[in-house]
Amino acid sequence: MNVEHIHHYSHHLDREMNIRVYGHDGLPLVAFPCQNGDCYNYEGYGFLDNIADFIEGGAIQLYVVDTVDVESWSDVYGDKGWRAWRQEQYYHYIVEEVLPCIYSRNHSGKMPVAFGCSLGATHAAIVFLRRPDLFGGCLALSGAYDAKYFFDGWMNDVLYRNSPVHFMENLPTDHWYVGLYNQRKPIFCVGQEPWQDEGRRTTAILRDIFQAKGIGAWCDFWGYDVDHDWPWWKKQMRYFLPYLLED
Repeated sequence: MNVEHIHHYSHHLDREMNIRVYGHDGLPLVAFPCQNGDCYNYEGYGFLDNIADFIEGGAIQLYVVDTVDVESWSDVYGDKGWRAWRQEQYYHYIVEEVLPCIYSRNHSGKMPVAFGCSLGATHAAIVFLRRPDLFGGCLALSGAYDAKYFFDGWMNDVLYRNSPVHFMENLPTDHWYVGLYNQRKPIFCVGQEPWQDEGRRTTAILRDIFQAKGIGAWCDFWGYDVDHDWPWWKKQMRYFLPYLLED
């Protein structure tokens, strides 16, 4: 498997960041780590081995990014306004720094798909739903999509932009993004064991919003034995990848 490491300075975040690239070409996936993870996150748990045939065969190319979760979503004792702004800076880092990097390296001609598990799925949903003009879809596994859940019920206008259940609820039904969503491949999957209550709750809210606005997203609720862990995310990844790869 071809593996590259990109180390660069982010002007939006004012810090050094890293990207791990797996594969030589194919559909580019912007892969967000689980909460507080870094670009090495998917090297554990047998995740890469699970999809090695897709990577080595040139079907997909994985770009795993660093996060700043410890400064934003996870800093429960920090200033909430700063935490929200740090997440907004991270969003701009992905859109304005990571995406150009991908386009300069990937030659598939395909739009990147945002992917993640757990909080990584939250990131994937945010960037795709805010910019369907730049992403070809998202694969969000076991995410939670109400930012207030991480901020003890608090919200301001900056955090609102990073809370999918809120900004999607207020999206006008005649907004031009609705047509774009229906040309893309958004997937939201969650299991239904008790630990996934918040993910199940907010995925259901998104499902209802999509249906009300005529957006054809795939919201898939797996069984009550499906927990919030790598064995199921590996199964879900293999299940949904063929759909993402369809022309």
